[in-house]
Amino acid sequence: MTKVYILHENSEWTVHLTRRLEELKVPYEEWHLDQGIVNLTEAPPEGIFYNRMSASSHTRNHRYAPELTSAVLAWLEHHDRTIFNGSNALRLELSKVLQYTALEAAGIKTPKTIAAVGKEQIIKAAQELGETSFITKHNRAGKGLGVQLFHTIESLRTYIEGSTFEEPVDGITLIQQYIQAPQPYITRCEFINGKFQYAVKVDTSEGFELCPADACQIDDMFCPVGETESNLEQPKFQIIENFNEAIIEKYEQFLKQNQIKVAGIEFIRDSNGEIYTYDVNTNTNYNADAEKIAGKYGMLQLAIALKAELENNYTKA
Repeated sequence: MTKVYILHENSEWTVHLTRRLEELKVPYEEWHLDQGIVNLTEAPPEGIFYNRMSASSHTRNHRYAPELTSAVLAWLEHHDRTIFNGSNALRLELSKVLQYTALEAAGIKTPKTIAAVGKEQIIKAAQELGETSFITKHNRAGKGLGVQLFHTIESLRTYIEGSTFEEPVDGITLIQQYIQAPQPYITRCEFINGKFQYAVKVDTSEGFELCPADACQIDDMFCPVGETESNLEQPKFQIIENFNEAIIEKYEQFLKQNQIKVAGIEFIRDSNGEIYTYDVNTNTNYNADAEKIAGKYGMLQLAIALKAELENNYTKA
C-alpha cells in the first residue's frame, strides 16, 4: 500500500496532522528521525514524503536529527520520490544566512545582518553593523533561540562574556538591525502547496520567542502562546481577515524557486511602513484558537493536499 510518510522529530507537532489524515482516511506512516539508518543499497518505499524537520531539534536532545533527515532526503531524491519540502527546504530551515541570501536574491528585503563565529567577532560585527539598536539570534534557530535586544556595544559585551550567553549549535551568531515597529506585532504568512492560506498577527509585547504550536502552550516555556488574564481581550495570535498585500506574490515566487511546499514566512513593518522579512519556517505550526475563530484550518488543508498528491501519483484511472 502506498502512503504518506511524515519525516519529523517531535510528535507533539505532528499529531494534529495525523489526526486530519485519519479523518480523511489517508494511509500514513511516521518516520521519527532522531535516530535511524539509511540503507543506500535499497530503494525507498513508494509514496508521498513530507519533511517537517525542525531547526530547534537539538533543544529536544535530537542533535543529529537534521543531519539524518538530510541523508534520508538525498536518498529519496535520488530515487525520484515526491517530497513536500525536500533538501533545499531543509537547508533553508537550518540556516538563516541561507534564508536571507535566498530572500534577497528573490527581491525580498531583509534586515541588515552580519554572521559571526567567536565572541570577539560578535562584538566586531555589532560595531561594523553601526546600528543604535540591534539584536542577536542563532543562525540555526527556531523558538527564538538566542534572540536578545541591545542598545549599546557595552551591554552586548556583558552578555557575551556572562553566564547567560547561549552558544549557537552551529557556532554562528547573527547580529541584526533592530526594526522598530510602531505597534508591537509581527505578521506571519502561511503557505500550503506553495499557495497563500492566511496571515496571522502575532503580539510581540511579551517578548521575541513566539511559537504558534499548541504544544508550546503547555510544555515549552520559551513559546508564550497561551492567553493570560493580562491579554484575554487581545489574543496573541489573530488571523487577519482579507489580507491582501503585494508581498504575497513575491513570497509565492520565492517558495517556488526554492522548492518549498509548506512554510510560514514572518515579516515586520517599520515606522515608514516598509516590510522586512526575517524568518522562513518550513516546519510550520498553526494556532488552534486563532484558526477556530477564523474558521480556517492549516493542518486540514495540508492533509487535503497530501491526499490529493497521493491519489494523483498512485491511483490508476
